[in-house]
Amino acid sequence: MIGRIAGRIDYRAEDHVLIDVKGVGYLVYVSDRTMSALPGNGEAVALYTDLLVREDNLQLFGFTSLVEKEWHRLLMSVQGVGAKASMAILGTLGADGVSRAIALGDWNAVKAAKGIGPKTGQRVVNELKDKAASVMALAGAGGSTSAALVVDADDAVIEVATPAPAPTVPDTPNADPAAQAEALSALTNLGYAPGEAASAVAQALGDEPTLNTAGLIRAALKLLAPKG
Repeated sequence: MIGRIAGRIDYRAEDHVLIDVKGVGYLVYVSDRTMSALPGNGEAVALYTDLLVREDNLQLFGFTSLVEKEWHRLLMSVQGVGAKASMAILGTLGADGVSRAIALGDWNAVKAAKGIGPKTGQRVVNELKDKAASVMALAGAGGSTSAALVVDADDAVIEVATPAPAPTVPDTPNADPAAQAEALSALTNLGYAPGEAASAVAQALGDEPTLNTAGLIRAALKLLAPKG
């Protein structure tokens, strides 16, 4: 399994790039959002990848973060959602946007992606809502960060720990992934189901993206409190 590619961009097409890794070219399909975040031709790049194996074809799909890759894997598990549909959803919403839409049960946001109808949007939300908490926690554990690259004098690609540029137009630009993960953990420890905990945290972050852990827990608990 090819899980990660690091090299130089040789050329860009509408939906894929060719990445040269020490003389071997890998054709990697990416979403529109990821494409807009990539550097220019000849520049160093690193992408997490997922290999789709079919009887007549092998395709690599690239992602800027582990969270985006994990959502692709989960989206592909939904009946009627293939690789093309998954990339359309991620390209429209971004990884954080997918987390938020599914946690909140917002199938209208999902169906805004090209080629996704109402029934498929509802199926995505219904089947993956309980998975949102674990993916959101992955972001807090560093899954939303990818490594930037530098190139030495011998033209070898070297990884460094600096975060790579994020996709354009992030959904919650000031949100703290660690606070999100800690709040989810606290709520599930209090006995709330992962799905309802994720929904409350997503809604609280939508109202106030800059909340710290304690503030996020308080806000989510208010949303989870019985109405009446």
